[in-house]
Amino acid sequence: MHNTCHRVGHGPHAVIVLHGWFGDAQAFSPMETGLDGSAFSYLFMDCRGYGGMRGVAGDYSMDEIAADALALADALGLATFSVVGHSMGGMALERLALLAPWRVRKLVAVAPVPSCGVAMDAAAQQLFLNASGGLAARRAIIDRSTGGRLPAAWLDWKAQYSWESSDQAAFAGYFLAWSETDFSGEVQRAASRLPLLALVGEHDPRFDAALMRRTYLAWYPQARLEVLANAGHYPMNETPLALAASVEAFLSA
Repeated sequence: MHNTCHRVGHGPHAVIVLHGWFGDAQAFSPMETGLDGSAFSYLFMDCRGYGGMRGVAGDYSMDEIAADALALADALGLATFSVVGHSMGGMALERLALLAPWRVRKLVAVAPVPSCGVAMDAAAQQLFLNASGGLAARRAIIDRSTGGRLPAAWLDWKAQYSWESSDQAAFAGYFLAWSETDFSGEVQRAASRLPLLALVGEHDPRFDAALMRRTYLAWYPQARLEVLANAGHYPMNETPLALAASVEAFLSA
């Protein structure tokens, strides 16, 4: 059985969408009204332990997300497809591109975690570890990653959403996967010629333009960078129509 997914559109260009640590297949719903369903078929996939895959065991790794995405593509009869990945989904997107580059048309990495992982000091790491078992830590991370500028009610909602849409074991496991995994050497040796768009929010303090230039733009010869105004780490919530427009302009080019 393949991973559960949420489909939007029935166009000829298939796009598999991989959610982030605080998301699931429904996390992109604010941008759906801006998507062109006649040109694209978007498959928003649930990772194991999230959304419709809650209760499904796994090792919660980047390899597993990538393999599950390929299995989904096989089940749906997709010979080729593009991939959009948000946050930890941006790291999984890189692993998928290494596994089956001949099947991937284009890559869109949204506020992505690069394939080298993320170095954290002890205090930051403890906050992230605490997030698997507590709403307060989740809310603090969301507030920090969006520049400390969003309404309190939304921060409460986003933290609760993540709590209800993911298993704690999966949430904890994926944190170790995206923060400590490093396959950047493989990425650099592959020198992928796949077109890649790195999209970051201007208010994202960690996954910013400077990080993208050191990683994605340095490692992918056909990569380019776009900074989304008035967005932090969650542009699908903060600027959904601008995100949809940027994604489809790149995929259509």
